Amino acid sequence: MRETPAGDFDYERGDIDYAAIRQPEPVFADVIRRALGDVKTLVNVGAGAGWYEPGDLEVTPVEPSASMRRQRPAHLSPAVDGVAEALPFDDKSFDAALATITIHQWRDLEQGLDELRRVTTGPVVIMTFDPSALRGFWLAEYAPEMVEHESGRMPPIDRVTAGLGGQVVVEGLAIPSGCVDGFMEAYFGRPEAFLDDRVRRAQSAWGFVDDDTELQLVARLQASLDDGSWDERFGHLRTAALYDGSLRLLIAT
Repeated sequence: MRETPAGDFDYERGDIDYAAIRQPEPVFADVIRRALGDVKTLVNVGAGAGWYEPGDLEVTPVEPSASMRRQRPAHLSPAVDGVAEALPFDDKSFDAALATITIHQWRDLEQGLDELRRVTTGPVVIMTFDPSALRGFWLAEYAPEMVEHESGRMPPIDRVTAGLGGQVVVEGLAIPSGCVDGFMEAYFGRPEAFLDDRVRRAQSAWGFVDDDTELQLVARLQASLDDGSWDERFGHLRTAALYDGSLRLLIAT
């Protein structure tokens, strides 16, 4: 185990049931598979529990966190212990590369993107968040400090496209109601989810506020739910089929 985390968040904390809260959203999995196209080998960098690894491809996962590697299901390939900035592979080792909800945690974004390009002959597919759009999420009304910090962690989309080089297509990914990948905006119409500390533990954003501040933010949301003011402002989201938030898919060729 590393003495310090490879990224900006420590996934070795024992109270994170990441694999239970962060399940693969089928809508996103389908979009990712189509974006990868006609390839056979794939490197998945920052692989985590491996939820978006296509089952029909030969996948080599890379994941620096021992805790996350242990949470990978038995039917998936074991993950290589490595970091994005120094991938332990020869040039052009893979047909394609994938990185889902991970680039904001890399210590050196540009170096990591260079490495994805170096080891890949074909497309590089990245799922990430647009920080400017994330600031518009309703949770910012109740936890402004936390959402602002989280937005600051996310690299601007134009910085990512510049780092990738070549031709990059950026697509917005609408988030379906009931999204099972429990990142922040997945609960756009289910505000009560943020009252569950298991959900919060599985979202790295909450790891950057102290315990007292977290309790104050949660209490603020609880009060708004209790007095009905949340529903007065945002109740329409409870029945919305989709939410156009900050989630983006970048396809670089």
